[in-house]
Amino acid sequence: MVTAGSRGDGMRRANLALVLRTVHREGPRSRAALTEATGLNRSTIADLVGELQRAGLVVERASETQGRVGRPSPIVEPDPRVVAIAVNPEVDALDLGAVALDGTIVVRERLAQDALLTPARTAELVGIHLDLWRGGVLADARPVGVGVAVPGPVRAGDGLVREAPHLGWHDAPLAGLMTDATGLPSHVANDAALGAVAEHLFGAARGVHDVVYLNGGASGIGGAVIVGGNPLGGAGGYAGEFGQNRPGIVDPGDRRAADGVLEDEVSRALLLDAVGAGALDDAALRDALARSSDAAVRAETERQRRILATALANAANVMNPAVIVLGGFLAALAELDLDGLDRAVRAQTIPACAEGLRVAVAELGEDRLLVGAAEAVFEAALFPAR
Repeated sequence: MVTAGSRGDGMRRANLALVLRTVHREGPRSRAALTEATGLNRSTIADLVGELQRAGLVVERASETQGRVGRPSPIVEPDPRVVAIAVNPEVDALDLGAVALDGTIVVRERLAQDALLTPARTAELVGIHLDLWRGGVLADARPVGVGVAVPGPVRAGDGLVREAPHLGWHDAPLAGLMTDATGLPSHVANDAALGAVAEHLFGAARGVHDVVYLNGGASGIGGAVIVGGNPLGGAGGYAGEFGQNRPGIVDPGDRRAADGVLEDEVSRALLLDAVGAGALDDAALRDALARSSDAAVRAETERQRRILATALANAANVMNPAVIVLGGFLAALAELDLDGLDRAVRAQTIPACAEGLRVAVAELGEDRLLVGAAEAVFEAALFPAR
């Protein structure tokens, strides 16, 4: 936002980011409220807001407060014309949208796929739709980058997709392909890691500093951990692959895959088979499971919930989170009886780690991965390193 220069310039960049991050993540604030939230003085806030306005990052509107003595403080809010293009490729569809800096999802499309997407085809489709949007719904917008949530490990240093096994991707340079197709800076990360950030900042884990997040999608189960308010990346950025853990299964009759990992046993595909559906989105799957009176459906959901509860208890015992958030089809499983799942997790968690533990479903629903992908763009494009 400000050209690099002296140490004073660095402090100013940090203060600009602080103000912008506050209204982006916490919502519109008066200048007076920004003064209180940031600890900066009134004249500094006025100067910073003015610069952010000139950069096209915030707008001001008159306060709606009535009846107060004195001049009301104007309200500062993110400029909704600033948008991030957000993308989530899966085995059955490509979800893409544009998320504004004020949190509004300006446009969203789900492109069903009959064949597995390649990295090149994914980038091509995003480029095509961005061009269409620029001639229509995004005609007045200012895209600042592309964020991609990928179902597989992504190298933190350069966004190389090391492996997206269900898509058949290996060492895919997706960020470069996406930039070539769109002309925008691109940021690629694991889908669960981005979902965790979204729920931590705007959803079920808002205000919580220690979080375990599990995401259930068509490609399996991914996970992420937030410790002390910061995402846990690991040495290469691959931390949180809970779906690859070996689940503890008490009843041998519950096992469906010899030596299978968690995502083999707790599976969206098995739930779809149980309800006799070839393809359903998460909301439709949740409704189908909730409506079904079929004993076979009930048996399969109960089997998966037993195994999931043990996996979550293991995570709670190791990480001691304040909240475990479940997204995707895992949320659909949990919502069949959230209190019951919570009790099953606690029963297998040591008492100290169970204190204050909460099991929750993702509040952002099907938007969580797009919101997380957009956040990766905003963080890189608009907020300098702290």
